Amino acid sequence: MRNLSILSAAPAASPSAAPSSGSPASKHAPAHSRVVLFDACQVGTVFRAVLFVEAVIAVGAMFVAASAQDWLGLLATMTGGALPATLLWLILACALKKPLARLPRLAQYSVGVLLGVLSALYGCGLLRLTGVLPVAPWLASGLAGALLAGVAITVLVLRARGRTPAATTARLEELQARIRPHFLFNTLNSAIALVREEPAKAETMLEDLAELFRRALADPHEPVTLADEIALAERYLAIEQVRFGDRLRIQWQLDPGASGAKLPPLLLQPLVENAVKHGVEPSPEGANLRIRTERRGGMVVIEVINSLPPLRWADEPLPRGHGIALANVRDRLRLLHDVQAQFRAGVDQGSYRVRIDIPAKS
Repeated sequence: MRNLSILSAAPAASPSAAPSSGSPASKHAPAHSRVVLFDACQVGTVFRAVLFVEAVIAVGAMFVAASAQDWLGLLATMTGGALPATLLWLILACALKKPLARLPRLAQYSVGVLLGVLSALYGCGLLRLTGVLPVAPWLASGLAGALLAGVAITVLVLRARGRTPAATTARLEELQARIRPHFLFNTLNSAIALVREEPAKAETMLEDLAELFRRALADPHEPVTLADEIALAERYLAIEQVRFGDRLRIQWQLDPGASGAKLPPLLLQPLVENAVKHGVEPSPEGANLRIRTERRGGMVVIEVINSLPPLRWADEPLPRGHGIALANVRDRLRLLHDVQAQFRAGVDQGSYRVRIDIPAKS
């Protein structure tokens, strides 16, 4: 990959699991799940909802427009009412997110559709007040708002179901399995070699290894802080430092203001592992590894940069990985932060750079 490719990220809807039937809480809990079926507060949801409504009215305008010019004029007119109505529905649905979560599923659907009707009537009223429409089609507008709101809610519900819990868990477990078995064997061999000569260092290495695998087997559903991920990466690199010695040169540039940002668990470690595998292992001279965090306003920047082996620039470059870890990191960011996160990876000025941008607060 010679150029930095930007991959946008997508939402993480994670309804809580219902209590088991035998638990005391389940005896007093309502029959419905106390979670909101559709989350209109996500930036990605706003973006997709606006595009969906615009696409619908663009196609609808084609049925009555006699020419391209008429179609553009009709599209502009309908957008003048549809866009404010869509934004109003999103604002109301977001503002009522917590009250909606306390309602049964059918009631949440009903309220969402009702908000669609009211928002459509609002958009129609705007066009009538401004004189764009000589006669206001109240009934048609209300029904259109109900239909669009119902479709939008259904899409959001199906999208959330498709990502939680089974599909999300499968992907998280796949990423956790990225801790390679031969890494365990290499670490154990390194510890065995140190037992007689430097038992204290061997003990520290085994403690780091135990913590690494404890985190690897932990519950993958709850997000963790960037500080937690940095601490785990430090343990991993301490183990690799024993293996590679001076060949592994690590530079940390950490911003304390970025430490509270939320990440999926075990997200940073495979990126660091990739940097060691493709930067340090193939090079007799070793490689430089730099891990940098920085808070920029409401965003946090995370970078993992490793120098490349000289052979990578030869006529027959070293074999490259399949990009599984990078793809999984991208997908997990999509689940948690939606379009508010960005993921970039590629060769940049003789080094391989992975950059993640996430919200400072989630």
